[in-house]
Formats: sequence, structure tokens, C-alpha cells
Amino acid sequence: MNKPEPIKTQDQPLQLYAKREPVFNRRIDGKFRRIKWAIMVACLAIYWVTPWLRWNRGPYSPDQAVLIDLAHRRFYMFGIEIWPHEFYFVAGLLIMAGIGLFLVTSAVGRAWCGYACPQTVWTDLFQHVDRLIDGDRNARFRLYKAPWGPAKIARRLLKWGIYLAISFATGGAWIFYFADAPTLHHEFWTGTAAPVAYGTVLVLTLTTFVLGGFMREQVCIYMCPWPRIQTAMLDEKSLTVTYKDWRGEKRGSLKKAQKNPGEYGDCIDCNQCVAVCPTGIDIREGPQIGCITCGLCIDACDRVMAETGRPRGLIDYATLEDADNEKAGHPATRHLKLIWRPRTVLYFVVWAGIGLGLLFMLGTRIHTDLTVAKDRNPPYILMSDGSVRNAYTLRLRNMEGRPRAMEIGLEGLPAARIWSEDMDRSDAARTLRRTVAADETQALRVYVVAPEGTANQDFDFTLQAIGQAREHDEAKAQFDARGDE
Repeated sequence: MNKPEPIKTQDQPLQLYAKREPVFNRRIDGKFRRIKWAIMVACLAIYWVTPWLRWNRGPYSPDQAVLIDLAHRRFYMFGIEIWPHEFYFVAGLLIMAGIGLFLVTSAVGRAWCGYACPQTVWTDLFQHVDRLIDGDRNARFRLYKAPWGPAKIARRLLKWGIYLAISFATGGAWIFYFADAPTLHHEFWTGTAAPVAYGTVLVLTLTTFVLGGFMREQVCIYMCPWPRIQTAMLDEKSLTVTYKDWRGEKRGSLKKAQKNPGEYGDCIDCNQCVAVCPTGIDIREGPQIGCITCGLCIDACDRVMAETGRPRGLIDYATLEDADNEKAGHPATRHLKLIWRPRTVLYFVVWAGIGLGLLFMLGTRIHTDLTVAKDRNPPYILMSDGSVRNAYTLRLRNMEGRPRAMEIGLEGLPAARIWSEDMDRSDAARTLRRTVAADETQALRVYVVAPEGTANQDFDFTLQAIGQAREHDEAKAQFDARGDE
């Protein structure tokens, strides 16, 4: 429905807030409605099913396909495992998501808002619940206007109960991404889960219940910043839902058009485009921030045009540039041709380039890592035989789902030897071996001793994985000595 404009009179101050008029959108069937159905089902299925999928990573790693393991600082996605020091993969995915939104907006306008945004998906689901319980548009409007009584209270309680169940399932599914789903499910219902799990479910249940069940289009129009950003990104070559006023105006009923041939346009002013709109706008008033580009008004208008024997496309996806050409009498350009233009191609190339770069880095990364931290106080210790000892803390990282033997060695610093704090100095050598557990980082304190007269110099610690995958890593370090004293 159209929102009333604020009116300022001598007796009434300027209204800064207009009371929300509820939207009772009509059910419609058509190409874009079926696309919305498919995307909604796919999004909900992915969200609710994904935590329960299993993926065999061996006996030492979790078998949940997608898991954000905050306790061990790991992110698992099927065959991919991301460690904390590899956060650049997550950053790359976020950048790809942002550029992907730019690409979609440049190509087909606010299609993200109309089809795949979580607010849109859950609002659409709740609107189907409205139709199931209260009936279609006219029945819901009559019930809204009806006084409160037993029948209305019963319907409201039933509908809100379904809202609450959907919201609870939404919040409950979210926590399963952060722990083993079957285990957490059992703990949740037996009251042994962590308090943060219950708190998270409560918060997400309430926000879904309020935002999807009651605020709905207000979130898109007033709360979400993305429509403002998208509006700035659109240009005359972007596909948007457009009412072709040169063809539809002047509006009039079929009877008026029959009585006055040539005076009225194709729009019979049936308001079906307004009735099916999930945000309640009138697309015939031109582009506006309330339009989420879902295309339901196109389905409604095409059906009316078919019933009245007029060509489809009075409301259609079109660019401003192509709309002007069509107004001038030129044929409409195919949508696929309108999408492929320099701007969208550039977005796609950048998006695909980042994705290929991440895949290359993922395919070429090694599963062994070594970091070194030197003791700064004291920088060195002078031994009784005149030799000089430095102390270091090594971190040996095994990023495979099995234990691996690793060999630590010295490169450079001739005549130096190494031993760990759990060894005797007499066992010092140029190398030593340790076994690192699966998917673990092992801290190892070691000592490096060099003969008397050794100068300050840089050298490398080396780490060699023993086995089939003989991966190698090294880390630079500094050896401090007495110098020229």
C-alpha cells in the first residue's frame, strides 16, 4: 500500500513518522514466482541441512562437513581446512562476496534483495504462513479490520505459534555450525549445552520472529543500508523492473478503452501489480527504494495482459537506456545482451580472478609450518667452556589429519648444535626429531650452542616432514654472541 505523505498545516506540525500500513500481498503464479520458490527452498534447505552433512577427514579430525570450530580455531568446509594464520582465505571469500553483489547489482539490479537476501527469504516464508492460516489477500484484510474475538485470537495464536517454531528452528540451526551437530543437539535438549548456545538461540529466535513476522518490508526500506548503496551503483544500463508508461498511460478500464479507442493505454488500472508486491509499492510511480526487484508485478501484469488480449511486457525487466529506445519505436533488446557490458564483465573478471587466485593458493599451500621466537632476556648465555648458547621457542604446525614425524635442523651457523629442554646437552646435534599430533601446533623450546668466537649472525631453522609428503619449511633467526669484545 502507498504510504501517506507527511502534511504540514498551521494546526498540525510536520510528521516525522508515519504509522506502518500492513501489506497483504496477493498470491500469484508465474515465471518469477517460481524462481522465488526455487531459490527460497534451496536457501532454506542449505541453511538447515548443511550442519548435518558428514565428511570423512580421518580419525583425528571432525567429520562435520561445514564446521566453524572456535575452540580449536579451525574452519572446515568439506575438504578444505582453514587455520588462523590463513585468515586471508576468509578475507578473500568476503571480498568475493562483496564484488559478487556489485556484479549482480550491475547486471540485474536488486536481484539479491528480491530473491536471496535472508530477510526476503524468511519474510516470503512467513507470508506463505499468512495465506495458509488467514487466507489470501482479501481474507487477511478483512481479518485485520475485524474486531478481536475468539476466532481472530485463535488464528493469531496459531499463526504466531508457527512463526515462533520457524524462528526457533532458524536460531537452533545456526549454533550447529559451531559444534558437532548431533552432539550439540543432544546436549541442547538435555540441558547440558553451554549457556552461550541457549543465549544465541534465544536472540536469533526473537530477531527472526520480529523482523520476518512483523517488520518485514520496513527492514528493507528503513533499516537495511544496502538499498542505498545499490541505488548509487545503478546506472542507465542496469536491468530493473520498469513500468513502460508510454505504453500504459493513460490508464483506464476495459469499458472506457472500448468506448474511446486510442485514448487509453494498455494499463487497465486493475492494481494487480500493487496487490502482489511484497513491499506494497506501486511500480507505476517509477523507481523507488521499496522495490526489491522480485518481478512478481511482472507475473501479475503479464497475466492481465494475456487475459485482455494485449502483448506482455507492460511491466518488465528493462534498462533505462533500452526503455528510451523502445519508447522511440525500436525493438526491445534481449536481456542476456543487456547484461554483458564492460562494467559487468570487469566485475566478473575481478571476481573470477580472486577466486582462481584463492584456488591456486589453496592447491599449492603446504601442510607444515614453522615459526620461531627468540628469548630476548638474556640474549645469550656464556657457557663455562667458552661456548655461547641462545634459547628459542619453536612452533611446529602439522596441518594434516594424521600425526607426522618432523625433523628440525640448522642451516648456516657452522659448528652449532641444537637440543631441546627435555634432552641432555650431550645429545645435541645438527638435527632433532619430534612427532606432531594431527591438526596440532606443538611448542618446543630449544637451545642452540656455538663455539667460542662465533660472531653475531643470522641463520635458519628448517623443518622437514618425514614420510610420503616431504614438505619443507624454514624460519629465519638471529644468533647473538659476544661479538668483538
